Amino acid sequence: MQDVASLVTQAREGRPRAVARLISLVEGASPQLREVMAALAPLAGNAYVVGLTGSPGVGKSTCTSALVTAYRRQDKRVGVLAVDPSSPFSGGALLGDRVRMSDHASDPGVYIRSMATRGHLGGLAWAAPQAIRVLDAAGCDVVLVETVGVGQSEVEIASQADTSVVLLAPGMGDGIQAAKAGILEIGDVYVVNKADRDGADATARELNHMLGLGESRGPGDWRPPIVKTVAAREEGIDEVVEALEKHRAWMEERGVLVERRLARASREVETIAVTALRERIADLHGDRRLSALAERIVAGDLDPYRAADSLVEGLTEG
Repeated sequence: MQDVASLVTQAREGRPRAVARLISLVEGASPQLREVMAALAPLAGNAYVVGLTGSPGVGKSTCTSALVTAYRRQDKRVGVLAVDPSSPFSGGALLGDRVRMSDHASDPGVYIRSMATRGHLGGLAWAAPQAIRVLDAAGCDVVLVETVGVGQSEVEIASQADTSVVLLAPGMGDGIQAAKAGILEIGDVYVVNKADRDGADATARELNHMLGLGESRGPGDWRPPIVKTVAAREEGIDEVVEALEKHRAWMEERGVLVERRLARASREVETIAVTALRERIADLHGDRRLSALAERIVAGDLDPYRAADSLVEGLTEG
């Protein structure tokens, strides 16, 4: 058993091993998870959470690394949660070495963690909300969350981040892909990366046109900017940081930031409650109550919805 209070204290002091152990407790759904979350709750709520998403090959890791460099120039502590696909053999993160971010490995002001999706759809790992809270409570000023890059199912990042950045690249059909994935609805800032390639201006124009077609914004509403970058050379990254800061200021001024964080907390509570209920239902397999309800459904005495209501009532009362 880990000494949670000691780990939290060490994490606040910037010790990476303590942060790693706390996130491992989260990922492994440790019996100490409730104790960890209770200890972190008063310490979290200060970090600015930025999500980066986009289809594979657009340069998410390179852009994330460049953003880390930019924020470190501002002397901000940065946490990076890089969600990778799972190995079909070990269940671990396939890209866990994060080669493109190795430049920051020795920087004590940067913490980088790879997490495996473990089959969870939406571009994020199921434990991502709690892992974000660990990095937040550990004193990170900015937490960058890079999604797995799974195409049409990675829009979940919009529900976990304060600001969502959508990356596209020329020559990849990303305009059509963005429309198909619903990404045009989730982006707060759009980045056309690899802008030194042919077609970058056309991609930006197409994206601007699509955003205009779907626009139903009133005066004072946020209009997502489109920033062109060459992240491998850190070109345009300062403009991305500027766009992020403008969006944060806009949200704070209008109360949107608080609304997003309240919605995020509500979804997290709902997910935990549903997961707990599902586990209790799973424990009923072979239970006489479930068998009795099934027999009544087959006999035509009961419909499955009323049976489910009866089951839920029994579980919640118990």
